[in-house]
Amino acid sequence: MLLFEKTGLLYENPLSGPQDTETFVMEGQGTVSFPMGRMRLDHLTDPGAGQKANIVFWCPEVFPDHIAIEWEFWPIREPGLCILFFAAAGKQGENVLDPRLSRRTGEYDQYHHGDINALHVSYFRRRYEQERAFHTCNLRKSYGFHMVAQGADPIPSVPDAQAPYSIQLVKAGPDVLFSINGLEIFHWTDDGTSYGPILEGGQIGFRQMAPLIAEYANLRVHRIRRTS
Repeated sequence: MLLFEKTGLLYENPLSGPQDTETFVMEGQGTVSFPMGRMRLDHLTDPGAGQKANIVFWCPEVFPDHIAIEWEFWPIREPGLCILFFAAAGKQGENVLDPRLSRRTGEYDQYHHGDINALHVSYFRRRYEQERAFHTCNLRKSYGFHMVAQGADPIPSVPDAQAPYSIQLVKAGPDVLFSINGLEIFHWTDDGTSYGPILEGGQIGFRQMAPLIAEYANLRVHRIRRTS
């Protein structure tokens, strides 16, 4: 079991208006609005375009290792899915927004087989029939498309959702702990060899698969100290 305590607030963003995301970077054709006082992400490209319709919205901050990332989530429209990229950096340690890296436009393979490394957790997975029938949260490690952990997704479909859902993602060296509304979904420990070296600090980005619409608020990142 991974036990930890928060030791300081590194970053706080209410995501409540345009001023809160003016330095964020959109990859792909997406829109950002705040109709309910929280960040709403939507798509401009017809879902029939497949991966070309999907988006990633990067926070420009670079975070260290040993952090707890927290945000609130509202599902608005299905189908689709959400991903959070974290510990993301270029293969040589570059900022993911470094213009020397290959241009990315939201297509998934650019993120798992491009020139960045990252961990990414997918949740509220409602895009394909099998995902809608059996809800899971998946953790993958890239470079590559390595599925390293999976757990049940407790968020109901949109008609029954009682949002907001409080999501927490802890990254502490080799350990990743993911929880929703205080319920642990999975805890994975990277051995540092099976899927490449352990990833450390980096950036976070919100990904959506069309035609999903979702809202996000109260993004916080705390520094943590392990107690176990």
